[in-house]
Amino acid sequence: MPLLQFDLIEGRSESEIKTLLDTAHEVVLEAFQVPERDRYQLVRENKRYQMVFQDTGLGFERTDNFVLLRVFTSPRPADQKEKFLKLLADKFKERCGIEGKDLMITFINNDKSDWSFGFGEAQYVTGAL
Repeated sequence: MPLLQFDLIEGRSESEIKTLLDTAHEVVLEAFQVPERDRYQLVRENKRYQMVFQDTGLGFERTDNFVLLRVFTSPRPADQKEKFLKLLADKFKERCGIEGKDLMITFINNDKSDWSFGFGEAQYVTGAL
């Protein structure tokens, strides 16, 4: 049940965004072993001046191909997160032309009781999921 929230600089085509989202979902399936229909993704496109994304002193320059990804998920082991990070970077470079320096990812942990998939019910808590 990860929710992936992408921030991009506006200007990508619908096809480019679809490839980005499909690729990310493939990585979620492989790294987190979730069901196929466990797909929750949101893209927000921003004007260039609305995004400031430096390198925290690591010594590289980012480009306008930058992607900021927030992954909202229940706590996951470090090895799953590391697998996700590596797979996503590799596949984004191969399929989307996004270099590693233009990919920033953060995990935001929450509990299963923090999710409702509809009807105002916490399906993980009630046992529906």
